[in-house]
Amino acid sequence: MNGCGGGGGGGGGGGGGFFSSCFRRRRRRRRSNGVSTGEEIGPVLLVSGIGGSILNARSKRTGIEWRVWVRILLADLEFKKLWSLFNPQTGYTECLDPDTEIVVPDDDNGLYAIDILDPSWLVKLLHISELYHFHDMIDMLTGCGYKKGVTLFGFGYDFRQSNRLDKIISALKSKLETAYKASGGKKVSIISHSMGGLLIRCFLSLYKDTFQKYVDKWICIACPFQGAPGYINDCLLTGLQFVDGFQSMFFVSRWTMHQLLVECPSIYEMLPNPEFSWKAQPLIQVWRNKAETEDGAVVQLESYDPLESIALFEEALRNNEIKYNGKSVPVPFNLCILNWAAETRKILSQSVLPESISLYVIYGTSLDTPFDVIYGSEDSPLSDLSEICHSTPTYSCVDGDGTVPAESAKADGLKAAARVGVLASHRGLLSDQTVFTMLKQWLGVNHDPQPASPLSTSKVADLLYPGK
Repeated sequence: MNGCGGGGGGGGGGGGGFFSSCFRRRRRRRRSNGVSTGEEIGPVLLVSGIGGSILNARSKRTGIEWRVWVRILLADLEFKKLWSLFNPQTGYTECLDPDTEIVVPDDDNGLYAIDILDPSWLVKLLHISELYHFHDMIDMLTGCGYKKGVTLFGFGYDFRQSNRLDKIISALKSKLETAYKASGGKKVSIISHSMGGLLIRCFLSLYKDTFQKYVDKWICIACPFQGAPGYINDCLLTGLQFVDGFQSMFFVSRWTMHQLLVECPSIYEMLPNPEFSWKAQPLIQVWRNKAETEDGAVVQLESYDPLESIALFEEALRNNEIKYNGKSVPVPFNLCILNWAAETRKILSQSVLPESISLYVIYGTSLDTPFDVIYGSEDSPLSDLSEICHSTPTYSCVDGDGTVPAESAKADGLKAAARVGVLASHRGLLSDQTVFTMLKQWLGVNHDPQPASPLSTSKVADLLYPGK
């Protein structure tokens, strides 16, 4: 592994439907400028990942809605409406305010919620690119002839929840049915980003027949198949800082985000998989002041692997609490959610891709990506593990997209048609031109009969990576 300091925060199955020989004949009817007429293409469904959907809070009493994620103005204040507690009986994380429910807007055929995450005038005026989520990809697809509500749809969801929650899985099934019917019975190509890939995989495992009925291709971008060790471990211990510097004054604070994530099943479902054969086990390391002697302090570096880290989480978060409506609410490390997430991991591992569906995996590469997380230092050791929650980490890094290690993002274990590494960041993959070139090829809307090689701008690897 490379050290990086930091603070903050086998061949694939053949496609069916219109990707048959009749489609290849239809290609001759395309416009000469490379833009599809929109008559021959099949539907595409875009599925977001963690943090990739607009969330609204809705009053159960009045029905009034207001955006709580993402927003720039009043961000920290409104974000607290998302604070929740996990209900082990239902598997649902429920808002602390009993009058409030969290909903995802379905405007513009589901695309609004995953397009510009804060569609306010300020964000558009300043063109804050970090919040332009699927925006460029939507523009690219509509430019290729896709029509919103006919061949282009989006799926946003409450990303705090478990990836196997019945309510979300049912909504995804309904969206697939809508896309299938709206396009005249053509099978759907799914493009998922990040944790959205875990949601799709849960759906595949739980409803394989339905998946096979409606899906033609699955293009999976930057999915943490085996977890995102450095990123998620630190999220649970110290929170998440989305932006740094001056902009952070207008956004959700690290600690406010932390108090949400400790009760999010989705976060626990992205912890590093302890059963995966990592090249090196991801670690949480802590410099501890073990004792004081006449010769000075005895400082020791303690290391915790994915299983040993559970005890560390429990100890570090034992006193964690939030202040809500004048009351203190304990929010320690949640073992009920951990057990729920372990069951989700089993469901994910049981998925089998039907031969009729082609899988394409895109992962980010060549960027330093947190893997081991280190708290304290030899010169400034911690006396108590609870101090971790208020400390700034450093990282040991591996190759990846800055968030998900490449090792995890290409370890799907399925029979994929291709696995391709692209030099781009986790979110940047959604607007990368090399990615767009591959999407056009795989979707069959690229006019150029000779596939463009991404070698000049990306690192292509494991194209014939053996499936299981």
